[in-house]
Amino acid sequence: MPRRNRVDPFGDLHAHAARGMFTGNRGCLVDDNRRLVRHHMSNLWITCVTDFRGWRFPLDAPHRWTPLFFLDDAVALAAGHRPCGLCRRGDYVAYKDAVAAGPAALDRPWASTLNRRLAAERLRRGRGIDRAAHRRVWTAEADALPDGTVVIDAGMARLLLGDRSLAFGFDGWHSPTPRPPGAVDVLTPPTSVLALANGFCPTLHESAVSGSAGP
Repeated sequence: MPRRNRVDPFGDLHAHAARGMFTGNRGCLVDDNRRLVRHHMSNLWITCVTDFRGWRFPLDAPHRWTPLFFLDDAVALAAGHRPCGLCRRGDYVAYKDAVAAGPAALDRPWASTLNRRLAAERLRRGRGIDRAAHRRVWTAEADALPDGTVVIDAGMARLLLGDRSLAFGFDGWHSPTPRPPGAVDVLTPPTSVLALANGFCPTLHESAVSGSAGP
């Protein structure tokens, strides 16, 4: 049976057979008996490559970071993660530089600053493993949002890409429809939307192009 370590765009954890393109972490999420007991441990939420220097990490070791898995960058960014500064150094620098560009630039976007901003943007206070109800969302005009942003449309997380949107699934993006008109609730935190708007290029699952993952 799959472990409950697959992340959806709301940031919640699920058990699903599809692993996705990236791993990452938000601290140790298990107790001494290897049971999943928390949603996150710290404000360091990063997205990592699944293969780096041949390193191997246990999936549920107490007192070690707990590996999580994401379909792609769009999901990870929507959930409130950012690229890792070690195994994804180039992507991290591109993300940081994009946040520092443009008229709404963040001055001196050090890792600690990014971590604090993203923490404040993604969750309200609350306890427990399931936190979708505590997600912070914000409102913007859909036409003004950059590609790679994930919004909520008819209660579903959908990826904006060109003139269309695609529904999230753990196997891939699917069910393309026209980009929603007018104001929408946005899952991707404002800092990451700023990065996308200023040129950060997220790595997307192949289904984002084909829209063929199925419902």
